[in-house]
Amino acid sequence: MSLMGFAKVVLKNLFTGPVTEKYPFVPKVYPQGARGSVNIELAKCIFCGICQKKCPTAAIVVTKEPKAWEIDRLRCISCNYCVEVCPKKCLALDTKYAPVTITRTTDKFSAQPVA
Repeated sequence: MSLMGFAKVVLKNLFTGPVTEKYPFVPKVYPQGARGSVNIELAKCIFCGICQKKCPTAAIVVTKEPKAWEIDRLRCISCNYCVEVCPKKCLALDTKYAPVTITRTTDKFSAQPVA
């Protein structure tokens, strides 16, 4: 890199603001179309199991009796395929990501109260 090219880069960086964000103090703004975590509206779900069959990573488990829907967040790749094939459109892909975890847990949703 020539001296003039180097000087140009230095001057540009002196007069522009930082590229980084002040994350804990300024909330993160996710871009349009960002793929976060899968959410379910359990009242609309008919527990047909199509999302389970079409999931490429087998992250979703649907049981008809008792009416339960489970997702392993660490296996989910947020491909949006389960949302596309759902006949009742009860699944949605949120733009916010799931919180960071250090243990493997499965999110379980049940339409019937657990005894």
